[in-house]
This record gives sequence, structure tokens and C-alpha cells, in this order.
Amino acid sequence: MATTRPVGITNTATESATALNENLTYEKKELAFASHLEQLYRDADLQNKGLSFPVFKKAYIGFVNLKQRALISPSKSILTVVDFTKSSREERLWVIDLHARKVLFNTLVAHGRNTGNDKATKFSNQPNSYMSSLGFYVTDKTYYGKHGLSLRLQGMDKGFNTNAMQRAIVVHGADYATADFIKQYGRLGRSLGCPALPREISKEVIDVIKDETVLFVHHNDKTYSSDFLDMEKAVETFAAGMPDNSITI
Repeated sequence: MATTRPVGITNTATESATALNENLTYEKKELAFASHLEQLYRDADLQNKGLSFPVFKKAYIGFVNLKQRALISPSKSILTVVDFTKSSREERLWVIDLHARKVLFNTLVAHGRNTGNDKATKFSNQPNSYMSSLGFYVTDKTYYGKHGLSLRLQGMDKGFNTNAMQRAIVVHGADYATADFIKQYGRLGRSLGCPALPREISKEVIDVIKDETVLFVHHNDKTYSSDFLDMEKAVETFAAGMPDNSITI
């Protein structure tokens, strides 16, 4: 892992780097973070893959803060992003390897049946709502259920997705999450709230993102907020992981 990334930094290294960089202004740290984020976006070719920079920025800030709080695997650099502002006919899920700086998967993903038809418009954290839930999740363990290989999700945003386990909101494959379904019905099929994937790719995706990686579900919902979207903490964590004198902006 490059030293300019907060991923995988040990506590000792972080403390040492923090001491070395403590005289840097926040403005310089913030500019360095922004530069790093923009370069990461370009290197992974995310614009051409259809992921907007503002959505990626939110997802990455959350990733850094979840990593800093030791809530995700210290050895993994996988970030999954779902953009529910997009039509269900679009490939609106991205699995990004931040270390390799590349998109591993870009695929269709279904939303809940009561969240909307072609587009997602309503969200809920309530059991039996059959709606999708917004926010940051940490992937858990896999199991075999009625949909085959499935991946449990731990919701991290209180009030928005923390009932995910209780609601059995999981990543799984589905026959209705396919291009053929879109051709027949003009939109993707819908789940009971789960982010359902095309069956032919679901196992591969689940194998990559399982076991304590970040999944971020985005929408332009003005009611949504998250403790993990703390820009200042993300900037300070990023700066603490950089070697002395590496921020020259």
C-alpha cells in the first residue's frame, strides 16, 4: 500500500506520522487530500465508468473514517458504491479496489419494491417496509439461502440502515436483476429491500466484498446524514498516514 493512503496504516506508523505532520495547517492537509482523491478518481477511470465524483468522494470519506475507527478490515482496500439516483436500467453498482486503483465490477443492482419503479425514490429502515436503506454498511459473512450464496450486511448509520440484520437485507443474486428483464419490462425487477445482483456475477462480487469491507448506498435524500461523512476527520486521518514533508501544497 502506498504511504499516501490511509488504508492499512498501523497505529504506530499513524502516531509517528501525526507527530511529524502536526505543524501542517489544516488547509494544506485538505488540499493534499483533495488532490489524492482526484487522482484516485482519474486513475480508476471512474468518470468513464459512470460514477460521479461527488458520490465517490462521499463514499471515500466514509471509507477512511470507518477504517480509522477499526470498523472494517485493516488489510482490505475494497469499496463498493451504489448510486440509487440512477435508473435501474443502468449499471449503478461499482466495486473498486482502492489499492490497485481500478474498478473490479460495474453492474446492475436492484432496489426494494416499495422504493420505486425504475428509479429509487423512497427509503426506509423499518422492518417489512420492502424498501432499500441508505448509507454505509460493513459487509459480514456469507451463507447459503433461498437465493443461493448471500452476504449479510451490517448497517452503520443509525436511523437509516441499522435494522439491516433484523430485516435480512443481504447481497444476493436474482433472476430479475438482468438485462433480459429490462428488455421485457423496461426496468429492473425489485427486491424486498436487498441490493440484488445479476445471478451470473453475484458470487464473484460477494467473494470479493465479503468480510468487513465498505458498501455505500447513495441517493440525493436531504434527510440522510452520517457520522462517517466527517470531512475533517478523514483529512486528518489521511494526513497522519503520510510521511514527513510529503505534503508540499
